Amino acid sequence: MRKHTFKRGERLKSRKEIGFLFGGKAESFAQYPLRLIWRAADAPRSDAPVQFALSVPKKKFKKASARNVLRRRVREAYRQSKHYLLERLPPEGPQYAWMVLYTGVEPLPYEDIEKAMRGIIRRFLRQINAPQ
Repeated sequence: MRKHTFKRGERLKSRKEIGFLFGGKAESFAQYPLRLIWRAADAPRSDAPVQFALSVPKKKFKKASARNVLRRRVREAYRQSKHYLLERLPPEGPQYAWMVLYTGVEPLPYEDIEKAMRGIIRRFLRQINAPQ
């Protein structure tokens, strides 16, 4: 039985790395209602192959409780789907930094968010495995 956990080392907390993600040194694409901004990290910060962070905009969701619900849904969708990602990443590849933004204008049910997360993972794997 596979453990679906979200450990401390898998969380992206480095301000420097997050700054690189938004400083134009990253790639991105969208799968409604999510947007993924990612890049290969310069130096690994943990033993996790992917470090994950997420954001729900205060501008669109004024109440903290609404933002928290969406954050929980996105984090759970990632936690449940990340095994597919980790099984297909190259074993000695670089560490990746992921920032997922919730871009929807209304709160969507978990099933829609989970479907978008699976689409993001598949598209990310196609991009990193495509010949350059």
